[in-house]
Amino acid sequence: MSAPSAPPAAAGPGDPPGGRRAIAVWSIGVSVYFVAVIFRTSLGVAGLDAADRFQVNASALSTFSILQLLVYAGMQIPVGLLVDRLGTKRVLTIGIVLFTAGQLGFALSPSYGMALASRALLGCGDAMTFISVLRLGNRWFPARRGPLVAQLAGLIGMGGNLVSTLVLSRLLHEVGWTAAFVGSSAAGLLVLVLTLLFLKDHPGGRHTPPPASAQERGVAFVRRQIADAWREPGTRVGLWVHFTTQFPMMVFTLLWGMPFLVQAQGLSRTAAGELLTLTVLSSMTIGLVYGQIIARHHAARTPLAVGTVGVTALVWAATIGYPADTAPMWLLVALCVTLGTCGPASMIGFDFARPANPPERQGTASGIVNMGGFTASMTTLLAIGLLLDATGDNYRIAFSSVFALQALGITQILRLRRRAALRERERLVASRVETVHVPA
Repeated sequence: MSAPSAPPAAAGPGDPPGGRRAIAVWSIGVSVYFVAVIFRTSLGVAGLDAADRFQVNASALSTFSILQLLVYAGMQIPVGLLVDRLGTKRVLTIGIVLFTAGQLGFALSPSYGMALASRALLGCGDAMTFISVLRLGNRWFPARRGPLVAQLAGLIGMGGNLVSTLVLSRLLHEVGWTAAFVGSSAAGLLVLVLTLLFLKDHPGGRHTPPPASAQERGVAFVRRQIADAWREPGTRVGLWVHFTTQFPMMVFTLLWGMPFLVQAQGLSRTAAGELLTLTVLSSMTIGLVYGQIIARHHAARTPLAVGTVGVTALVWAATIGYPADTAPMWLLVALCVTLGTCGPASMIGFDFARPANPPERQGTASGIVNMGGFTASMTTLLAIGLLLDATGDNYRIAFSSVFALQALGITQILRLRRRAALRERERLVASRVETVHVPA
């Protein structure tokens, strides 16, 4: 049972008003994230093609996604610091250039080594998108809308996954590897133009630098930002929520879902693609539900996160432990629908970090949280690849590695949740006292 938590703070006099202009500007930022997710998940539908193209085994194939996620996870805190220092527009622009170059390079790579370098470049650019979009939402919409806006961003990102599953997978078979990946790179150029012409950091139009106390540069600023964000229990709970909830879906959709469904379950690539599409559709639907619940009932954060992990572990175990050689279709459908809850649940991590940190530290705190799920995903991708090679493609053993990280994450969430809830209540009381004493 979770500790009670305070509701979101009421809107203050400086709270952004939202409105149509906010939606228009935010939509540009989200479109960048949408394209980044298309590029990020493109390997999930091209995994078998990549293995044939570069003549690599399971471990080498997993290295594509592992390196991409390693770069992504390693960039989260630096990107958070950059967003806090430079603003959203500049960071998103850099990100677009990098992930578009990475996708184009992957299309034209003649060797495994060059393809690896391209995925690393793509991961670097991808790392700059989501934290920037979160910051954009915080700057343009009222705080009470924060959970729903964040879930909507994640939902639209899942739409990028859907494009990979439905469109890119078809293009791969109709026009071939190079044409499919080169053609998709054009989407990066489109969002680059939109960002340069129309995106604004906040309603004032320009990036507001950190307050005077944060104007020190270099190492001192970096250390203080990271230390202050990490000191907040809400930031740490957010990291572990993200760590524990996101990675099963990420591992399945990013790389191992298609091989598992085709090689271990005996499905056709078309049927496997439909199941992966079901995962994405489930995530998009559940995202709206989770966002509404948390916006109205802030205390539901921990039960939703822990419940999602529990149900995911149960269905995952039932699938890989099914007594026959292959699981029945109804169980595979249940697995894919359940995995669709993991993405929305991971967004709850940001709802712990947001009220725990002031606006000038939101980017850094979000970067810390966002490291969680991608670190877990990277670790599990590697573990599954190694175990598949070591056991002769025994997916039951390889997929069991998921449970170890789930157990670790749940332990940390339960350990920190009460401290985070107490700190949140203290902040809420303090903000109310300050509001009362503000002269009219």
